[in-house]
Amino acid sequence: MTTLKIGEKAPHFEALDQEGKTRKLEDYKGKKLILFFYPRASTPGCTAEVCNLRDNYATLIEKGFDLLGVSADTAKKQENFIKKNTLPFPLLADVEKEVINAYKVWGPKKFMGREFDGIYRTTFVIDEKGIIENIITKVKTKDHAAQVLA
Repeated sequence: MTTLKIGEKAPHFEALDQEGKTRKLEDYKGKKLILFFYPRASTPGCTAEVCNLRDNYATLIEKGFDLLGVSADTAKKQENFIKKNTLPFPLLADVEKEVINAYKVWGPKKFMGREFDGIYRTTFVIDEKGIIENIITKVKTKDHAAQVLA
């Protein structure tokens, strides 16, 4: 689990999205950013999460939010995930786990009795000044937009 706390300055990041475009925290200055980390593109839980955010995208934008997803998938996998689910927001291809490690969302996990290292599904809501406003660690994949707006 992340050791970052609400009220702290969000860690700087700079990484490439699915199209090879550089995305930085500074790009979102003056906007609220929903920075969500998910384990793997095209898996059931991750698909439910991005589709819920997609379906509520207009409301989130209306409320002043911008969205950026992050996983350790390749740019090609992220691009396919976006096309398959008609996602209106970019996804970082953080293969080197630089952003994932900066936000401290990588570590030991258990799934079906197996232990492995992976991404903790976590969402950071970052305010217009780059301060962490909220951290959601118990993400409801099918109702995530409501969690962010609450």
